[in-house]
Amino acid sequence: MLDVVALGELLIDFTCVSTDPEGYPTMAAHPGGAPANFLAALAKFGAKTAMLGKVGSDAFGRLLLGTLDRAGISTEGIVITDDVFTTLAFVTLDETGNRAFSFSRKPGADTCIACEELNLKLIDEAQVFHFGSLSMTDEPARSATRRAVDYARAAGKLITYDPNLRKPLWKDPETARSQLIWGMSRADVVKISDEEVEFLWGLGAAEGADYILRHFDVKLVFVTCGAGGCYFKNAVASGHVPSLSGIRVLDTTGAGDIFGGSALWKLLQLGKAPETLSAAELTDLVRFACTSAGLSTTRPGGISSVPDYETVLKNM
Repeated sequence: MLDVVALGELLIDFTCVSTDPEGYPTMAAHPGGAPANFLAALAKFGAKTAMLGKVGSDAFGRLLLGTLDRAGISTEGIVITDDVFTTLAFVTLDETGNRAFSFSRKPGADTCIACEELNLKLIDEAQVFHFGSLSMTDEPARSATRRAVDYARAAGKLITYDPNLRKPLWKDPETARSQLIWGMSRADVVKISDEEVEFLWGLGAAEGADYILRHFDVKLVFVTCGAGGCYFKNAVASGHVPSLSGIRVLDTTGAGDIFGGSALWKLLQLGKAPETLSAAELTDLVRFACTSAGLSTTRPGGISSVPDYETVLKNM
């Protein structure tokens, strides 16, 4: 039996470690992809996880499969192809650790997973199905994502969703907006950033959380605000938890994904329907997730930056 299965991109993040006098970066490769980062946090804390996705039969694809194995994430649902390369993302950072993305994905293997390649029995075995928006930028992955989401919903699984907007990967803002909202319409639990709330509806974080609960069948929403912490809201409680302070931010890559995986892990431990959680339970849950995400920013990369459980508790 699995706790969580996720579908989406598995890729290599190249992050800048230094810059020469002419401005050209020296970059380090780190395993990543939002759903993989999300699962890595869950697996680090003891959850049983699996991923549905696609990589190339190249050096980076093989490295990523090994990384998932070492992280405790089942690769049974990963398809390996000779036709296209594993997706690469190039992440440049400013002095505060904020990111700008460039992608080698025209196409990348993650966009090429088709409906018939989905290992749906992994969804049958899981309590939770998780997805994001990057698997909906192109076909055939868009149709595969919709197929997997609808299958999970029909099977009564808890559906978690992270819009994870990356504007350069969309053909136009209107397409991005419509696909992000489709995902919202299928989710029980949503982790969304304040920037994504502003993009979709022109609202602030607290107003966005309220809007999502009123207009969609979402049971619990987290609106993350980077250094500003996180707003949370369900049918019975709402509130705000500040971000972890007193840390030296090195790289924010994957922090939102690690927040989401950490929050879901705490939700699974509570064993309650997300719409019934009290303010005290949600505050504790979000504080754990903010601490985990904050600590991850003190190390480079996504999957490789997840802190262990004891370290999170020590810093809460």
